[in-house]
Amino acid sequence: MEQYIVSARKYRPTTFASVVGQQALTNTLKNAIDSNRLAHAYLFCGSRGVGKTSCARIFAKTINCTNRRQDGEACNECDSCRQFNENRSLNIIELDAASNNGVDDIRDLIEQVMVPPATGRYRVFIVDEVHMLSTAAFNAFLKTLEEPPAYAVFILATTEKHKIIPTILSRCQIYDFNRISTTDMVRHLMHVAREEGITADPAALNIIAGKADGAMRDALSIFDQVAASSRGNVTYQATVENLNVLDHSYYKRLVDAFIAQDVPAALLIYKEIREKGFDSQFFINGLGMYMRDLMVASNPQTLCLLETTDDVRAEMAERAGKLHPTFLYRAMDLCNTADFNFRQASNKQFLIELTLIKLCQLLGPSPDESGSDGGQMKPLQATPAATAAAAPQPAMTAEPQGQYGTRPQASMPTQAPTQAPTFHTQQRPATQQATRPAAAGAGATPSYRPGGMSLHRMQRPDSQAPQQAQPAPTAAATAPTAARLRDYSEIDLENAWKKCAEAFPAEPVLRSTLAMAAPEKISAHTYVLTVTSSIQVDLIEQYLPRLTEMLRELLGNDAVTLRVVLNEGELSPQFWTEKQVLEHILKNHPDIGEMMSKYKMRLS
Repeated sequence: MEQYIVSARKYRPTTFASVVGQQALTNTLKNAIDSNRLAHAYLFCGSRGVGKTSCARIFAKTINCTNRRQDGEACNECDSCRQFNENRSLNIIELDAASNNGVDDIRDLIEQVMVPPATGRYRVFIVDEVHMLSTAAFNAFLKTLEEPPAYAVFILATTEKHKIIPTILSRCQIYDFNRISTTDMVRHLMHVAREEGITADPAALNIIAGKADGAMRDALSIFDQVAASSRGNVTYQATVENLNVLDHSYYKRLVDAFIAQDVPAALLIYKEIREKGFDSQFFINGLGMYMRDLMVASNPQTLCLLETTDDVRAEMAERAGKLHPTFLYRAMDLCNTADFNFRQASNKQFLIELTLIKLCQLLGPSPDESGSDGGQMKPLQATPAATAAAAPQPAMTAEPQGQYGTRPQASMPTQAPTQAPTFHTQQRPATQQATRPAAAGAGATPSYRPGGMSLHRMQRPDSQAPQQAQPAPTAAATAPTAARLRDYSEIDLENAWKKCAEAFPAEPVLRSTLAMAAPEKISAHTYVLTVTSSIQVDLIEQYLPRLTEMLRELLGNDAVTLRVVLNEGELSPQFWTEKQVLEHILKNHPDIGEMMSKYKMRLS
């Protein structure tokens, strides 16, 4: 029976062309050989498993080849190449500095340098893990490294260049090896799978490449492990189970829960992850990286930063396109804060659960938008649609600049018919501060801010607004088109709005927001959508012209007009802070206030 050889050894590169992910560096070495411009000392630096020692051996074999091919590769037919392939070449000496790091070991190496090659032109000395040499050994090596014999070539390899003394670095040509990209690694693993007759799922190979973290040797070792456990059928599920990797489907479900503001669903998913044995810090780190990948995928210019296959890039870009950038930034910040505080937390599970609850509240009101001193959190609920019945009354005020700001959107005004109310817009100066009106009485002037504009004055339909002079109609346009003005009831409006909210199945955030915001009537056919987050304002304004047109078609009335308002006034009880809840309790239950005074209790 033929002896089994692991893939990391069986498929170790033997030519410059077979080195994965180092094309620029191998081309430089080949050009130096072709032009006969060889240095006496080289230093190959890079992380583990990127091909440093393999390139050193290929380089040593090629410079001694007596019949090199036109592409610069060794011929594998001359005596020198055959001796190298059979591991009996006397011109290539390898030293492991990790176990031979003393002065005596370097002195033995120097003695071998004095012996000229029996065959071939060069004797090549490969010192692996050279950073492990002691300071005395480095100093003993300096003179020989600086002025070796003409036939001697030194190739030093290290994973920690910063540990090598400067006098050694100054005597070498330094080559920095790159981490192997996920795409190159998956392509090579597919080649190995075909050679071995193994069925491999590209998604599974992508998981293996990510686990290897840029090291091809690690990727091949993991590939052998998964192939052995799955009996030659490397599937995505088998890879995830064998490597104990947290499947991205959990992160997708969590993001759906964040969008729907479904706190119980997020906590149950976290419980399921803990029951599978995953560490909580590993989980929160993975969630933060998934949010980072979504942020990168949301912009075509940064999509290349996503190290994965093209299919996964396309899927992530489609999913990220439905999410607001501010939501992703805040989510990454919360995950990073949880990871930073994880080690100091006494109750680590509580820390992660609290972070998940905050993530579910990102599309709700923030402290800056509520006008209160403390943070706000909505109560646990299965679906956000349950809060639609308790929608707050519109408080039409100017929107302040939030902590994170808002994404600028192009203004898309809708063309209202002559029967609709007339609005006068005025651009707000950049330095103007948003102020809250002193009282919202009957004579107060409402103020809106749709798409970055403030509507400071609003005329009622019965006001006498000056009409702009219109040019005289031509003979071809003597018959004007009559606007639709069909009467409708509140039930008709409610049913039409439900249809509008359900008309966006591919936009879960918008659908959830529309389900929570019901149109509030402010004049004959003008309605206001009151929301509690600036993110929701930006989101609805993108679709406002389409929503208005749909509502007009469903109601048969072209005078219907929609506006979006950010609520900064009195919030409904479901959005109260702990301080507001306590004030309400003390107002309605004085006995509790007396008990708190007696025992000196206070809200921390």
